[in-house]
Amino acid sequence: MGAILSLFGLAITVYIWIILLQVLLSWLIVFDVINTGNAKAQNLVNMLKKATDPVFTPLRKFIPPIGGIDITPIVVILGLSLIQRALFSGYYLGF
Repeated sequence: MGAILSLFGLAITVYIWIILLQVLLSWLIVFDVINTGNAKAQNLVNMLKKATDPVFTPLRKFIPPIGGIDITPIVVILGLSLIQRALFSGYYLGF
C-alpha cells in the first residue's frame, strides 16, 4: 500500500510541476521572451495544454479571472497539495 501511495504522491508532484511550467511558459510568451512562431515552442505549449486543460477547463466555468489574471492554476495546485497532505498525513501517522 505504501508503494501505491508513494506513486500517487509522485504523480501529484509531477503534475504540480507541469502546471508551474505552463504558467512560467505563458509569462515568457506574454513578455515576448519566447516566440510561439517557433515550432518547438508551439509543440511544448500544445503538450502542456493537453496535460492541463482537462482539469482547468471545467474549473474556469466557476472561477472567473481576477483583474485579468487566471487563478485556476493556483486553485488546482492548492487542491492537489491538500490532497497530498491528507494522504500522507494518515500514512505517516500509521493509518
